[in-house]
Parts: sequence; structure tokens; C-alpha cells
Amino acid sequence: MSQNTSRDFSKEMSEGFRAGAAISGGVRTETTGPDTHDGLKQATLLRDLATRAKGGIGLSAVAPELVAEPMAQVVEQGVPVIAVAGGQVAPGSGVRLLIENDNYELGRVLADATAERLPADSAGKVVIGSNSPAMPALDARSLGLRERLAERLPKLQVIGPLDTGRDLGANLNTWRWLAQANPDAVALLGAGDVDAINLAAVHAEKGATWLAGAFSLDAKALQGVRDGHLFATVSAEHFLKGAVAGWLLAEHAKGRALPEGWLVAPGLLVQASNVDEVVRRQASEESRLAAARPKIDELIGSAEHVRPLDQAR
Repeated sequence: MSQNTSRDFSKEMSEGFRAGAAISGGVRTETTGPDTHDGLKQATLLRDLATRAKGGIGLSAVAPELVAEPMAQVVEQGVPVIAVAGGQVAPGSGVRLLIENDNYELGRVLADATAERLPADSAGKVVIGSNSPAMPALDARSLGLRERLAERLPKLQVIGPLDTGRDLGANLNTWRWLAQANPDAVALLGAGDVDAINLAAVHAEKGATWLAGAFSLDAKALQGVRDGHLFATVSAEHFLKGAVAGWLLAEHAKGRALPEGWLVAPGLLVQASNVDEVVRRQASEESRLAAARPKIDELIGSAEHVRPLDQAR
């Protein structure tokens, strides 16, 4: 079950889930989710899905705390539940496996890429925005960004994270305003997928010289990297996370025990040097699966990728 059925990252996760289950074989899959970010609707859909998906459910929570109770009820019914993405597992959910990036580290990755583009004595502003503040994954990215920038470029003034909004149009207007209000900014950085799309658009509109970067594999974000309007975008590799969840649940249905803890999935920094390769990878579900397959095998084959669940960030 995805966070929503409309955004690129959720579609990636659902496609990965189906592909991972197909690798194992012998199971039927169903993907669902609310049309938009709607935690209460997701809770309702989860209860309904549990009446059919007795072999297990992979769930990417809009807001982990809103689905903790229904997740606990599903687990108590004997239905295995894996949390996929979302940044954390809410206490009381009963879920013992989370497949997620180290989002704090992904924030540091984007900060390092930013620092490599700026002089060591840079003293301007960096503005950080988040299209979904209070979501654990994006908050961790923002924190990693802030702290690493402070380490690498201590003279910078880092502002944010500021709420840029989930709605595509409102988010675009917010970034326009932030760019206008901070003419001395050396970089505008977003923590989310909508941020990436609109930062590329604003950078192009203004013919800007400031750096723009965020987190997305949306086609518009990748084109932004190609065109030079995003110097970098970080992929949370949602297809891979979904594929690992699908494979594990399919294997569990055939008797394999599920691991417990935080299964740490890798991210990917996309820049001019590798964007064409990533675009080719993203061209079809088959090409994405071919690229993900070695990583799936690595993640499920080694205990070194599993950390305690309470360390998720």
C-alpha cells in the first residue's frame, strides 16, 4: 500500500513491489493507496486490504502515527506487515521490519554535493525547504543537510527548513517567493520530490546562478539535471525498496522468516555525470528491475544492512 497513487515516488514503489514479488513467483499482488496524502483514508484502506491480503502487506505510511493502531490490529490478526519508507515505524504498531533509507545520511550527501560546488569560505545564504514538514523522512533529510552544511561551510547562513507545501502549484509559488526574497542565496535546496520539480522550474524562469538541488527521480527533475537547472537530485530508490518488500513477503508466504529491524536501503546521487544513465534505467519497469536486481540480492543476503529498528532516521 503506497502513500498515494498520484506521485511518481509512490508509483515507483508500487511497481517495484510487484516486480519483487514476481521474482519470487507463486503469489498474487495487489497495490492500492489514497489518491493524495490522506492518512485517515489510508487507515481505512489498510483495514479493507487486510481482509484479502492474508499473506502479508507492505505499507508506506503517509503519517506513521495515524496508521499505528490499524497496523497493530492487522498484525494481531496474524497478517505480516512490513513498513516501507516513511522514515520510521510508529510505536505501538507491532511492525518489526522497516525498509528505508538512512535519510539523515541522504541529507548529508546532498550537502556534500553542494559544498563541492561552493568556495570553502562561502558566506551567503542557503535556503532549505520541505514540501512535507513533520514527515520523519523529510525532517531527517533536512537535519542532515543543515548539520553537514554547517560542518563543511561554517560561514554560510542556513535558513529553514521552511514549509513549501505539498500542492504542486502552491509549492511553485513558494519557491518563486523564496528566490525573490533571498537574492543573496547561493543555494536553494528542497527535501522533497515536489521541491525538485519546482526548483528546476524556478531556476529556469529566473536564469538563476544559485544552486538548486532536491530529492526526486521524477522525469521533470531528471530533465532539470540534464538542462543544468538542478545541479543534483538524490533518489531514495523507491523502486528498490518496494521490490525488496515484495520479494520478502512472497518468500515469507512460502515459509521464509522475515528479518527484523531497519533494513537500510541505499540512495543515489544524480548529477550531470550519471543522469543519462539514470534516464535510461528509468525508461521501463524491465530496465529498472535489471538495475535493481543485484542490489536486491545484496540487501536480502547480508545481515550487515540491518540495524536496530529504533535507530531509523
